[in-house]
Amino acid sequence: MGVIGGRLGYQLLRRLGGSPPRRDLCSGAAYRDRSKLEVLLGPGIWRECADKVVLDFGCGTGDDAVEIAQRGARRVIGLDIRESVLQVARQKAREAGVAGRCVFATQAPEPVDVVVSLDGFEHYADPGGALASMRRLLGPGGRVLVAFGPPWFHPLGGHAFSIFPWSHLIFTERALIRWRSDFNGDGATRFSEVDGGLNGMTVRRFSRLVAESGYAVEQFEAVPIRKLSFLAAGPTRELFTAIIRCRLSAA
Repeated sequence: MGVIGGRLGYQLLRRLGGSPPRRDLCSGAAYRDRSKLEVLLGPGIWRECADKVVLDFGCGTGDDAVEIAQRGARRVIGLDIRESVLQVARQKAREAGVAGRCVFATQAPEPVDVVVSLDGFEHYADPGGALASMRRLLGPGGRVLVAFGPPWFHPLGGHAFSIFPWSHLIFTERALIRWRSDFNGDGATRFSEVDGGLNGMTVRRFSRLVAESGYAVEQFEAVPIRKLSFLAAGPTRELFTAIIRCRLSAA
């Protein structure tokens, strides 16, 4: 996608975005002094997790897993493929006094009652495979709670590439990657290769993946951008959906 590329696109990105960028519109500052879990999944999340074995799928450095343990889960398993972030998560659990109820690993050691996935499905290289993996980890009666965003056609759906609304759709991938290479030397040549990866997840695509996954869908919600909710209907839903959240159970 994108229509402005080449040298013109690159120079415009340098001028408009800075090199390195002057701001990050997806920095997570919106959750400062608030529980991200509660904002994305609602206050009922604590009731869902109380006295349960909970798995945080893609736990990163463990902030959410630690909070789940502090809020009453019997046991929390933080799952991630990166040992470097798991080490940080273990230290955070020790500092919070919940290390005895938290395990951070690259593989789940036991079936779980609840799988929580926050801000993962716009990044996974194989999102359908991730849904299948979560289902295999569930014990009898278990549920998967998913929330992520912004999806691809949201004004900031390009994450770090969204230097202004919809810039990731206006500029070509090649121009955006060239701009990024000025201040990040990881060698990425595609959106999918940047740290964390971007898979272009849309509302429609995720809805299809869920429908094909074999789960029973208890809830599926495309939450609109609050101030633009009147626009988030029909063909414009993709453009004005802020987050996607759903509640799934093994059929």
